[in-house]
Amino acid sequence: MVFAPVPVLTITMERPGEADELHLHAGSQGIWEARMLTVLGVPVTVCATLGGETGDVLEHLIKLERMNLRAVHRQSDAGWYVHDRRTGDRSEIADSPGAPLTRHELDELYGLALVEGLRAGVSVLSGPMHPSVVPPEIYRRLAADLSANGARVVADLSGEHLAAVLDGGVHFLKVSHEELLADGRAADDTVPELVAALRRLRAEGAESVLISRAGEPALALLEDEVFEVSAPTLRVAEHRGAGDSMTAGVAAVLARGGDLREAVRTGAAAGAVNITRHGLGTGQAELIAEMAARVRLCPYQG
Repeated sequence: MVFAPVPVLTITMERPGEADELHLHAGSQGIWEARMLTVLGVPVTVCATLGGETGDVLEHLIKLERMNLRAVHRQSDAGWYVHDRRTGDRSEIADSPGAPLTRHELDELYGLALVEGLRAGVSVLSGPMHPSVVPPEIYRRLAADLSANGARVVADLSGEHLAAVLDGGVHFLKVSHEELLADGRAADDTVPELVAALRRLRAEGAESVLISRAGEPALALLEDEVFEVSAPTLRVAEHRGAGDSMTAGVAAVLARGGDLREAVRTGAAAGAVNITRHGLGTGQAELIAEMAARVRLCPYQG
């Protein structure tokens, strides 16, 4: 189950040749993670809220992507953004994260996510486009209630939402070093400080932790051992979405019953492959498997 509380309609203008093109896709962290999970052959149920004209379009687009959608329908519009990439660079023209969820909508969404998470066994909790849209408390409750009833929680969050899900309990946490710095959870981006952050996150409620570090090797705390995770170097077409693909790769292996080291290798490979493509949360399962075999997990010697 992927908890994608408020998906966004992405509208992108491009000019690959002489004529302009307009592309419409379903987006948000959770949708990009669900997309990569389907690439890796894992059946996905997305729990979300949808509303307004943007919600109507999103519902159609999500169902086209072979995802099972369980949605709470609301009056307010879903989120959206418009980007212009006709010059080769990304220019943000306008965006809206969607209206904050009401108490009734939160109750309905929580119920859907809890039942589907218990059925699935592995749940990915992803954040909204803006933290004001969904309160942290729903993440605390979901993490705690899923974990207490035998389901495993994979989280990819930051800020107050990260603190909430740690309080609830997390089987596997993925976070970027930039998010740790922004949240004050790491004093700097040196390896010893990030390793210390790994251990602090473990003490706060995450059983295993993976810190992505942009172009540098990731760091992972698996059970009681710290590893440096080195993925093959590939040319970048689009850097966005690599972290979400990494989270999805981890969740895919856990959903199939694989072990933590295989999960981290697959996550690192999925993130590496995603940067070679312009579509977020996309890739080829065959290429990801080939790259996963080349990912190195080296015990940290610090």
